[in-house]
Amino acid sequence: MSAVDTLRCRVCASLQDAGASGHCARCFGPLEPVYDWERLARTITHASIEAGPRSLWRYEALLPVAAPTDAGGGPGWTPLVSAPRLAEAVGVGEVLLKLDHTNPTHSFKDRVVAVAAAKARELGRDTLACASTGNLGNAVAARASASGMRSVVLYPHTVEPEKLRATAVYGGEMVAVRGSYDDCSRLVVELSAELDWAFVNVNLRAYYAEGSKTLAFEIAEQLGWRFPDAVVVPVASGSLFTKVRQGFEQLALVGLVDGELPRQHGGQAAGCAPVATAFSGGRQVVPVRPATVAHSLAIGAPADGDLAVAVARESGGAVHAVPEEEVGPSMALLAEHTGVFGETAAGVTVGALRAAAASGALGPDDRVVVLVTGTGLKTPGAVETRQPVEIAADVDELLDRLGVAV
Repeated sequence: MSAVDTLRCRVCASLQDAGASGHCARCFGPLEPVYDWERLARTITHASIEAGPRSLWRYEALLPVAAPTDAGGGPGWTPLVSAPRLAEAVGVGEVLLKLDHTNPTHSFKDRVVAVAAAKARELGRDTLACASTGNLGNAVAARASASGMRSVVLYPHTVEPEKLRATAVYGGEMVAVRGSYDDCSRLVVELSAELDWAFVNVNLRAYYAEGSKTLAFEIAEQLGWRFPDAVVVPVASGSLFTKVRQGFEQLALVGLVDGELPRQHGGQAAGCAPVATAFSGGRQVVPVRPATVAHSLAIGAPADGDLAVAVARESGGAVHAVPEEEVGPSMALLAEHTGVFGETAAGVTVGALRAAAASGALGPDDRVVVLVTGTGLKTPGAVETRQPVEIAADVDELLDRLGVAV
């Protein structure tokens, strides 16, 4: 049986039964599961969580579905590591990197798909499907393969070939759409009304989005059940940004963590920055046509954009538009100062960290967690790298090239 039996609209607070429903029947707002917080506050403890598997399913009590039989195999429980050289470079007291590129398909999307797939099996669905800018398709195809399910992924035709191969290897079906991610999203919404499939980011979105909370849960636990001063998160649909906040709030609600909630800073590439524009302009989100190197964040009509703006304001943070020409250099800065090669989304996140530090919003007294949500091996073309020099098989020429005197 499902861990929850009711969904609530995040906009109008209407209630409906927990099923495969992508939006509020009254106002079309996003839905979220309803938990019994009084019961959870009485029953969940640090010890009960720490006794769980080293995966996101250690937080099963705070998720809307029961853990699958392979819960111990992940995803989640990714490293949180100190980055002192990056902290010094940007002028922040302490920077820690949450390395979600170490998940099975090398992005945080494994978290959300794990929860959605568990719900799909509960509902008896045999096909996982989605629209994707890259990473989600990888995660859907992999999870479907592991579960013996069919997978269907719709991609914009401009998606990086590395991400396409990272879906194709799992044997799922792929469709390249001559259009943007928003065109793909419209198609899967239409399909969801016709087919009895599990569209993870449409009719299962209320459950899928809950997987993102586990990043907040892990950060707090890995800090010794404490909150950081701030967290920096990439923004695409806005779901990750809002759910990370919700995760921190829920830990406080059940009494697992005390203290002030973190300030949240978000980043968008300037070529697709509807949420950053709305934040700076003090207005609602207006859809845009994406034109950005950060394909994984190229969602011009973000479903949770207005909620992301509200979270940034209420937390004392901001949403930053990172210039396109700074995305690649910020990827390089991350790599050269931490040994971590993050994708373009990480370049945007580090760019937002730099912007927040430059403005004084983050400073020498702050402990800041930066999310690395995907690997740079999927987006290598976005960053300029040195080329090797060619030499003869001669040690004298080698020493000369290296500038080493003997």
